[in-house]
Amino acid sequence: MESLDMSKEYSEEFDKLRKNRVEMSFYKYGTARKNFATGNVQAIPTMELCVKKYQETGNREFLLDASNYLMFEYMFPQHPKAHFRATSSEESAGIVGISVNEMEKFREELIC
Repeated sequence: MESLDMSKEYSEEFDKLRKNRVEMSFYKYGTARKNFATGNVQAIPTMELCVKKYQETGNREFLLDASNYLMFEYMFPQHPKAHFRATSSEESAGIVGISVNEMEKFREELIC
């Protein structure tokens, strides 16, 4: 069994670079509260533009921008049903693909 090394499971660099961009945006565009709480800027459609730009270019900076827009939606939700409730695995949105744990379980079932 693999030992867990959290330094390989979470990116502090991602957080640092993302935060830097929020600070720069503050001076460029104004406060997040005034932009998102008012609905002047729509977080989810803007995030989608960033993901599309990443898919086109491969520039990972757009991933930082996309995550910031998700954070702003979390902080200043525009969705009419916005709320927070921790969910179980059964309620998960799911993943596209198959996880290594699922593959291992499948392999074990084939062997038995």
